[in-house]
Amino acid sequence: MAKRERVMRMSVEQPLWRALSGYRLLTMVYAIGLFVTAYDTFARPWVAIAYFAVLAVWTVATLPRVANAASCTKRFLAADLTVALVGILLTRVADDAARIEAGGPTLPSIWTAGSVLAFAIKGGWRWAAFASTLVAVANIVQRGAPTRDTVHNVLLVWVASIAIGYVVEVARASERTLARALEIEAATRERERLARDIHDGVLQVLAMVQRRGSALGGEAAELGRMAGEQEVALRTLVSGGLLPVSRVSEDAALGAVVRAVEEPDDDEDLTGPVDLRALLAPYTTARVTLSEPGAPVPLAPAAARELTAAVGAALDNVRKHVGADARAWILVEDEPDAVIVTVRDEGPGIPEGRLAQAEGEGRLGVALSIRGRLREIGGAAELISVPGQGTEVELKVPKAAGSEQRPEVPAGSKGSRGKVERA
Repeated sequence: MAKRERVMRMSVEQPLWRALSGYRLLTMVYAIGLFVTAYDTFARPWVAIAYFAVLAVWTVATLPRVANAASCTKRFLAADLTVALVGILLTRVADDAARIEAGGPTLPSIWTAGSVLAFAIKGGWRWAAFASTLVAVANIVQRGAPTRDTVHNVLLVWVASIAIGYVVEVARASERTLARALEIEAATRERERLARDIHDGVLQVLAMVQRRGSALGGEAAELGRMAGEQEVALRTLVSGGLLPVSRVSEDAALGAVVRAVEEPDDDEDLTGPVDLRALLAPYTTARVTLSEPGAPVPLAPAAARELTAAVGAALDNVRKHVGADARAWILVEDEPDAVIVTVRDEGPGIPEGRLAQAEGEGRLGVALSIRGRLREIGGAAELISVPGQGTEVELKVPKAAGSEQRPEVPAGSKGSRGKVERA
């Protein structure tokens, strides 16, 4: 399968735009309904009819403008607010003066709040404060004096719009933070994957060159010293690494954008589970014994590949720390809900605290090549070691590979013998 890129847009404010579209339509119908029911009381009904005709056409025609932040431009917001303010001021021309003084509604009525809310969603609380202030002034001018009802309605719109604008700003900041966190997580996971590959290859070769060069002496010793320096530098780079600068550069009003790139795996052509026994068979040598069930041990291709690589890393540690002639045993257990692979050696064991010290020094064989691989596929790794009795590495992978849930190793299964660390 060719590589492809998916763009996932996360926008908390998008539902607000949809709600605003519905609000504008409903309040337009409501304002026209108020006029129809009070038609006989209007001094100049033809002025109201002309205004409502413009209002209806404007509301329906501009629905795409309030679909998202990109479409809702500053020019549209200015024009939309102008329609609302003109309607408020025309109320004194169209309606009866006694009805206005008695607290009658303006021509646009609560439709005006939709214009103010558009400012709030687009630009935040400052834009909302600006728009609601203009609406407040227009209402006071229309009434002729700041009456109790007018002040109450103005304050309600002012506080609500500013609150919504503030919430939108907080939501946008949260989305950008989440996008950055997801980028860092993705970069960290990729760095761990590269670190495992480097440890399984380059670092092992550099360490071998250093040991052989020191043993041979002469010019080979200098070559070994240089290889040792490069090994230390590479381990430092792998253990630290650099996180990429955020590439989220789209309009923040559209919400945070996170890119997920799918890369084909080597085993993508496999359509079903693979037999783990076939993958572990190449590890069998005169010094390594493989004990396996008589029936196939099916696992998803990705899980089987990572589990096999973790077994290989464990055997590399045996050869490196115990010796090339050390014996090792691989035991495969096929349980109903999980597959357990145990790698055991006859070495001197691992002193307590040595793994943590090695990880601090940048030696990430256990941390990444074993623990990291199992963690990636939802499994767990347990290391059991007793001085003088060898080391046992138990790798447990659930049958449902790729699940977020990580299985727990039952208490007391193998933990009564000097447990060193658990992944």
